Amino acid sequence: MALADSTRGLPNGGGGGGGSGSSSSSAEPPLFPDIVELNVGGQVYVTRRCTVVSVPDSLLWRMFTQQQPQELARDSKGRFFLDRDGFLFRYILDYLRDLQLVLPDYFPERSRLQREAEYFELPELVRRLGAPQQPGPGPPPPHSRRGVHKEGSLGDELLPLGCVEPEQQEGASAGAPSPTLELASRSPSGGAVGPLLTPSQSLDGSRRSGYITIGYRGSYTIGRDAQADAKFRRVARITVCGKTSLAKEVFGDTLNESRDPDRPPERYTSRYYLKFNFLEQAFDKLSESGFHMVACSSTGTCAFASSTDQSEDKIWTSYTEYVFCRE
Repeated sequence: MALADSTRGLPNGGGGGGGSGSSSSSAEPPLFPDIVELNVGGQVYVTRRCTVVSVPDSLLWRMFTQQQPQELARDSKGRFFLDRDGFLFRYILDYLRDLQLVLPDYFPERSRLQREAEYFELPELVRRLGAPQQPGPGPPPPHSRRGVHKEGSLGDELLPLGCVEPEQQEGASAGAPSPTLELASRSPSGGAVGPLLTPSQSLDGSRRSGYITIGYRGSYTIGRDAQADAKFRRVARITVCGKTSLAKEVFGDTLNESRDPDRPPERYTSRYYLKFNFLEQAFDKLSESGFHMVACSSTGTCAFASSTDQSEDKIWTSYTEYVFCRE
């Protein structure tokens, strides 16, 4: 019986093992989940925690290793929030995955990406973005030559490869032909096949013709009995559709390219929008660049501000597009 009692006592004696299980269950859970959701300037990214902490001493590394989750800002859905450029963050995240910098051929946002890298405290990425770009081996074939920005990056003011800048032409005689139009690519037989032109130039040196469509979604409220103080035309965003080079020529720095930053100059886009919300300002810029309106279309809907009390204000919502042409 004593043996049976001692044998029966073994599981109870295993309470030490149970104590061990209790201690392991009382161990603190990891502070952050393995999969983290980030809201960067309104753009949502889902990635692994090991990716965002891959560079020691960086801002993200400190956020997700040195701070508590409750100390970090979150959006309404509980995602960790960063008030930075959400579209450029994809390049930051790509770099954190394998510590390699790979950018598109047409990338006019290099300086802005460098500023983002400085904010996230990624010194090696800052160094690579600040390094001068090395030209490829040998000159490109004539059909693939592209204009380059006079500051060395692809951007708004495009000059053909090999052209001198306007500042270098000040000493030339007024009657001398423009190097932009004089420079011609050569066919294998040596004949000229045409001048290398900037994206907004035509063969005679004038500005290139084309179309630009301006669109906006607006809303306004008509008060009860058509009150005179009704709120009118609240414009959330003015969109720009058309050829990239024309849009950049007309709107310049007021054009927000963050939704389509890699678009080549000769391609078309419908993802640009303006940094201001005044239609007349957009019309003025188009008029100054030689465009005139050729068409307009609009649709609208009406709803009561309150679904229960139809005597309340009426809210009108409309979408309107204006088509401008330069011949």
